[in-house]
Amino acid sequence: MAQPIPLEIPPRNPRAELQSRLENAPEEHAEAVLAAYEVLQELHNRGVLEIMRGGLAASDELLQRVVDNAKTPEAIRAIRNLFLLQGILGSIEPELFKAVSRAIPDGIAQVTAERDQPVSLFGLLRRLTSKDSLRGLAAAVDFLQAFGRNLR
Repeated sequence: MAQPIPLEIPPRNPRAELQSRLENAPEEHAEAVLAAYEVLQELHNRGVLEIMRGGLAASDELLQRVVDNAKTPEAIRAIRNLFLLQGILGSIEPELFKAVSRAIPDGIAQVTAERDQPVSLFGLLRRLTSKDSLRGLAAAVDFLQAFGRNLR
């Protein structure tokens, strides 16, 4: 009659496996370890590690101050306003916003260039009746109408 073959599996030693992996790690990951040392040295040279150490030491106090400041009515309004501003900026087409962002420095440059010149009423009227000024005034009036409508 056939005899069963005895199967003896040696018990697994996870600690020995980890020790073996740890001993082989410097050889397998030498380049990555050296890069990590360089990053660590740069963080030390720039004082980032000291700041992090101080932050960790005072983390409870810092967290308490942040929470105390976040509970104020001003902070709550600011956070709500930021969410509303995100909605407003998200609804504006990027090309239109780009046009507005280009117009601001152009307008400031024009004002500063003409600062020393006297302003006349007829000069202002002539500038107001230009096609660009009328387009801007129409946009401003449309904005004011919408603003007034939403104040109710």
